[in-house]
Amino acid sequence: TEEKIRIVLEGLKGESSIAGLCRREGINQNTYYRWSKDFLEAGKKRLRGDTVREANTSEVKHLRHQNGHLKQLVADLSLKNDVLKKSLNGTESDWEEA
Repeated sequence: TEEKIRIVLEGLKGESSIAGLCRREGINQNTYYRWSKDFLEAGKKRLRGDTVREANTSEVKHLRHQNGHLKQLVADLSLKNDVLKKSLNGTESDWEEA
C-alpha cells in the first residue's frame, strides 16, 4: 500500500533511526525490514523486467526485418517458378495434377 511505501522510503532516507521510525509509525521493526526487503526485491524484478523487455524489443525488430526479407525471397522464387513452368509449355494445373 501507499502507507508501506511511504514508511519504507522514509527509512531508506536515513534521516532518523529505524527504531525511531517504527515507534513513531507504531510498527514492529521486523515488519519494517520485511516491507523494506519486499520493496527492494520488487524494484530489482522490475529493473530486470525492463532490461529483458528492451532486449526482446530489439530482437523482435530484427526478426521482423528478417521476416520481411524472407517473404520477398519467397515471392521472387514463386514468380520464377511460375515462369519456369510456363516456359516448359505446361500450365499450372498440369503441374498440380502430377
